Amino acid sequence: MSTESISVISLPSWESGKRRIRFLYLAGKNSFKVTSQSTDEGQMIPLFLGADLFTDTDVRTENHPRYHAKFAKRGLATKLIFSSDIRLQGIRVPCSRNSLWFYCIHGVFRVAFELYSKQDQLSVLESFQDLWKSRINDDLLDMAYNLDIQLDLQLPRDLNHAITSSNIPNNISACSHAYSKGQEIPEDYVTSQPLHGLPNDSLSADHDYCSISEQGESQQSNVLTERLSRIADKVKFMTAMEVNQRTFLKLLDYAEYWIGGQLDEERLTETVMTLLQTHSQGFSVYSSPLLQALGGWLGQQFHAANSSVSHQVEGFKMRHIEHIKDLPPAEELATELFPEAMRNLLMHWMGLSEEAATWKRLSEYPIVLLVLEFVNHNLITGVAHVLYSSLICR
Repeated sequence: MSTESISVISLPSWESGKRRIRFLYLAGKNSFKVTSQSTDEGQMIPLFLGADLFTDTDVRTENHPRYHAKFAKRGLATKLIFSSDIRLQGIRVPCSRNSLWFYCIHGVFRVAFELYSKQDQLSVLESFQDLWKSRINDDLLDMAYNLDIQLDLQLPRDLNHAITSSNIPNNISACSHAYSKGQEIPEDYVTSQPLHGLPNDSLSADHDYCSISEQGESQQSNVLTERLSRIADKVKFMTAMEVNQRTFLKLLDYAEYWIGGQLDEERLTETVMTLLQTHSQGFSVYSSPLLQALGGWLGQQFHAANSSVSHQVEGFKMRHIEHIKDLPPAEELATELFPEAMRNLLMHWMGLSEEAATWKRLSEYPIVLLVLEFVNHNLITGVAHVLYSSLICR
């Protein structure tokens, strides 16, 4: 009867001062290699275990994923997703996923200079400078890699086998073993899932993400469940007249959609508009916190769009440089150059919606264009240039 093989891998470690940072080689989009020294390193990328890099820093373990994601967005870190039959010694990960964060050599230096003491930074420089020079042209990392293949895996069957090598650098040590389920495994090996025949208390881990992740997920789930239960109890004792069912159902609809991991701007728009139409009656335009918040949020969004508006205006000027005195009508010009959200705000503010009389739109739309030019700091028309110069002179 055959037994399922579980590879329990001890990664080689790179010593830097008091730190021992484990690493492996990314050999392709879906393969890796565990070795202390490789003759074809140029074709592979050394990656260093993020958990070791963040050891003895001020970053709490539960905040590690947020930091890893920040570095991953810059191409300096990546999440390696291992196949289910691979376990790494000294690392416990949640049973639901078998993945860990690793950093390229450029990421190692970035972490060191952002989080380490000066002495530890010096140790990193001394230990990794040659590797950094040799990997200076490495590409940025993808956000994640699914690793299904381990290359050139050596499987020593003698647990007492001693690994010796005269050409391994002094600051590198390594070993790698694979075992079948049911075979005796040394105490210092650890798995992300219990193996048959192995008591859990015989496993040790220097990095344990199981309890933190599972506890955090459980707490979040309990909070949501308790809140939903309280809401359900309140609804039971309310009549149809006491609760606006349309608004309530719209909120639940979007919440259910969002919890499912789906984002839809149209659904969000419908939900927000339903809330505003239900609750905005009777608010004072002079003192409403809601209107103040909405006005501030819109202003921030429009201010952030200034660079894209400027690019649009500059492109228009280049195309019409010879006809700058013969511009299209104000409404056509505003439509081409400025975002619809900005135009809608001013048009409804001035009472120039689609229902407004044509003569009113034609006569007042130049004001809309003029305001858009001023607030976006992009002057197009002659009137805007003249007025702006006059206002500045005063």
